[in-house]
Amino acid sequence: MVAMTAQPIRLCFFGDSFVAGVGDPAHRGWTGLLAERARPALGDIDFTVYNLGVRRDTTADVRVRWFDEARRRFPDGCDNRLVFSFGVNDTTQQGDSTRVLPEESVTNLTAILDEALAWGWPVLVVGPPPVADDRQNARIERLDGLFAEACAVRNVPYRPVFEHLDGDTAWIREAAAGDGAHPSVQGYRDLADIVLDAWVTWIGSVDAVGGFR
Repeated sequence: MVAMTAQPIRLCFFGDSFVAGVGDPAHRGWTGLLAERARPALGDIDFTVYNLGVRRDTTADVRVRWFDEARRRFPDGCDNRLVFSFGVNDTTQQGDSTRVLPEESVTNLTAILDEALAWGWPVLVVGPPPVADDRQNARIERLDGLFAEACAVRNVPYRPVFEHLDGDTAWIREAAAGDGAHPSVQGYRDLADIVLDAWVTWIGSVDAVGGFR
């Protein structure tokens, strides 16, 4: 274990139903798995995770609510951090367009990042995952690339997950067997494993050997 700040860590996960872990019968999702994995490396450090995923939320919805919700959970004197993961709901077909246009999604993301960085809060962004719909996946993949570019400009760590979860994977198979979007246990475990390396670098030092069980 590498020495870390002795300050209490307060960490907010913002996003949609994937952040909330919808479909996982254990109600942990990938966010709970990451928090669990970090615990041994943090020793006696006071570590609190807030899962603030909301079903159907788009980037526009998170942009409206995130700051007030984070500020209420971020006391002075703590190591306050943010994880954002959203975008799938933006790409949902609605009439002749999508719920949020790609350029607006990027504007929402950059506004969130700029405000968070202005407050000095470290940010990790996890890209949008695929669903069991090829047409929507084409839109998600495009948005994933736009998000990566926006984060690179601001030197914010970005972990893409789309290409790892798309195709003949447990994520897609479980989503197809369910509501078409949300996986079950193995899908979320796979997503957590994909995010783990970025999490290790960002949160401090976590022994990544072995993945999740």
